Amino acid sequence: MKSITIKGSKRESVGKVATKALRNAGMVPCVIYGGKTPIHFSAEEKAFKKLVYTPNVYTASLNVDGEKIPAILQDIQFHPVTDKILHVDFYQLFEDKEITMNIPVQLTGTSPGVLNGGSLRFTNRKLRVKALPSNLPDFIEADISKLKIGHKLVITSLFNDDYTFMHPDNTVVVQVRTSRNASSVDEDEAVEETAEAAEAAAPATTE
Repeated sequence: MKSITIKGSKRESVGKVATKALRNAGMVPCVIYGGKTPIHFSAEEKAFKKLVYTPNVYTASLNVDGEKIPAILQDIQFHPVTDKILHVDFYQLFEDKEITMNIPVQLTGTSPGVLNGGSLRFTNRKLRVKALPSNLPDFIEADISKLKIGHKLVITSLFNDDYTFMHPDNTVVVQVRTSRNASSVDEDEAVEETAEAAEAAAPATTE
């Protein structure tokens, strides 16, 4: 998984006055959990732009006073009026410890059901997976090139040895629903086959 670097400095004081002063200076108070003790630091608000305001998912490489700490974004608080970032919680990553994250699903291919007027329902745009940090994918690929009208793609079709899905096996990721203007190729073929069979079974007539 791709990583975004954020530089910060340790906070000597975590009181309300010091926190308010940081925010007034355009800094965001942060905490890193998961290690032996929490690490309090601050970083410029603009440093979080690529990590927060994106549909993609990234890990974070936190450079706190020269110490590099791999982590993931765990929680973020926004101001209810201005939407400014008020506080960020990170969780430290370890190479030998599995982590759980929500990973975006990326559709590939073209659904024949959609081409025939069906409606594509993308019900789970992100899936929760558990894996070692080195095995976390940037996205989960879902091939819809075989989805006809009435068909669905469930999570068992996306299994991967690198990570474990934290969902029931019958979880629907994407499906093609019928619509008023939809015409099923399967139905058309079935009608043609029925007509051909009836014609072949009909007795021959002579004039």
